[in-house]
Amino acid sequence: MASALSSIINQPHTAQRFKLHSPSCLTFFKHKHFSFFPPPKPFSISSPRPLHLFAASLNFSSLSNKSQNPSLRDFIAPASLTASQLQPRSVPDTEVPSTGRIYHETYGCQMNVNDMEIVLSIMKNAGYTEIATVPENAEIIFINTCAIRENAELKVWQRLNYFWFLKRNWKTNVATGRSQSLHPPKVVVLGCMAERLKEKILDADKMVDVVCGPDAYRDLPRLLEEVECGQKGINTLLSLEETYADINPVRISKNSISAFVSVMRGCNNMCSFCIVPFTRGRERSRPVDSIVREVAELWKEGVKEVTLLGQNVNSYNDASVVEKEAELGSNWKLSEGFSSISKVRTTGLRFSDLLDRLSSEFPEMRFRFTSPHPKDFPDELLYLMRERHNICKLIHLPAQTGSSTMLQRMRRGYTREAYLSLVQKIRSIIPDVALSSDFISGFCGETEEDHSDTLSLVKEVGYDMAYMFAYSMREKTHAHRNYVDDVPEETKQRRLTEVIETFLESTGKCYDGQVGTTQLVLVEGPNKRAPDTELMGKSDKGHRVLFANLPISDREDVNTKRNPVVGDYVEVRITRSTRASLFGDAIAITKLSSFYNNLDREAIACSM
Repeated sequence: MASALSSIINQPHTAQRFKLHSPSCLTFFKHKHFSFFPPPKPFSISSPRPLHLFAASLNFSSLSNKSQNPSLRDFIAPASLTASQLQPRSVPDTEVPSTGRIYHETYGCQMNVNDMEIVLSIMKNAGYTEIATVPENAEIIFINTCAIRENAELKVWQRLNYFWFLKRNWKTNVATGRSQSLHPPKVVVLGCMAERLKEKILDADKMVDVVCGPDAYRDLPRLLEEVECGQKGINTLLSLEETYADINPVRISKNSISAFVSVMRGCNNMCSFCIVPFTRGRERSRPVDSIVREVAELWKEGVKEVTLLGQNVNSYNDASVVEKEAELGSNWKLSEGFSSISKVRTTGLRFSDLLDRLSSEFPEMRFRFTSPHPKDFPDELLYLMRERHNICKLIHLPAQTGSSTMLQRMRRGYTREAYLSLVQKIRSIIPDVALSSDFISGFCGETEEDHSDTLSLVKEVGYDMAYMFAYSMREKTHAHRNYVDDVPEETKQRRLTEVIETFLESTGKCYDGQVGTTQLVLVEGPNKRAPDTELMGKSDKGHRVLFANLPISDREDVNTKRNPVVGDYVEVRITRSTRASLFGDAIAITKLSSFYNNLDREAIACSM
């Protein structure tokens, strides 16, 4: 799985990023307080250990030699731990006085943003109800981290240095008016970097007070209490069950018409470049009912579009109501020609079942999902996407490379031919589908011939959007243990540039093909370049669409003409395009179901 941070870090030896859309859990951006900032150019991808080493928790503290790789014993919780210690502690939903202001920063994927919303909910129930807009005014500083690339970690270390300055010079900062906190702030490191570098972070000259991994957020109030007693708090145990299904997230982006809902956590894919399975743990899925309840609450709040999140979202498997053990993989259909290292023992409701229920119960709400793996697109999922108009016709299909040789080294579970066959099947079932992808340039052992195969794949498929990176090796990955990072940095950057240029040549056709069509656009807000005269929204395919902010008719009230507002669905006739945006004329305000019902009637009339 591969499918990202402040542009402050823009080192030439790391990956460049070309962003036209935000697909995946591995689509990266920085979220700071209530504002969103675009992701940076650099990116590096790291990798996992074999999944069979997993147990209920990871504990590296017993390693006598830090340079050695951990053994199986290090991945298993000590026998002295009781069941209550291993089980995350539930948080009571009670109103208690505020116990300190929280400042938070999030780096990494959309899943990390959703995790921060879960953390804020847990902390709110524990009495931490106030949010500071700057770290200088906070008593607790949360920094939610990403371990998927080196530059993400470098940025976090920079921020930790500054937070350490706030702690160490607290009295001076308050006296000079630089800080308004009531006591020296406690610094809490959350997320994947906390799991990967826990000991190093805690040993970093008293910079950090609490280190908490992605599966231990329920334990944060207790960990902060330990800090009050003069200790450092740490809990980075990975769980085989934690999904936070019972937590009602505190939405960071208020009054938004779109939201992210986590449906599964972890990843079982053993791609040689990716560390996610070992910072996030094994795959486990939320029960369908809990997801439906959360989406229902979002609908009441005015949300019109939900993106379903997961490290490998389309491998969703709600086996919570299934009691019988299935024969290994017997009922688990993969995309034709694809394989998986991990076998599914118990099969339950799959991703198509979840989408079926959501799209049926919320017909006026759009649904997207990210980040999928190409292996999990069985036919029933594709036919459902074709039939349901509120399931957006955009599929993220990470290729990583166009070379079968490199795909094998990456342990992706498919060949170039199988990937192209899947693309052909998707387009035959969903003719008007948009495709996006990820590509890595300069992976271990990549030759010029392998690189040429990637360029030809980009041309042959013709992607609407893509994310392209230069490879950067990470420690403790399969690639790190077994391969040599033998592609020179200048060669990586040259190949990356060629991939980007090839993509730009082909993507223009995808956007130009929309000219003359009528698209249903969900209004997100004013165009920042012309906030008084233009509105911006996204089409079903995820294309950015701009149009004039003028009064238009409302199809639900023929006697009314008004300006569209955020959250309206607007019919827009596309008049021109660029490689990144569409421009058009607004025709009318409508409902999602009405728009597609009219299209269906017109199609039937034309066929008679």
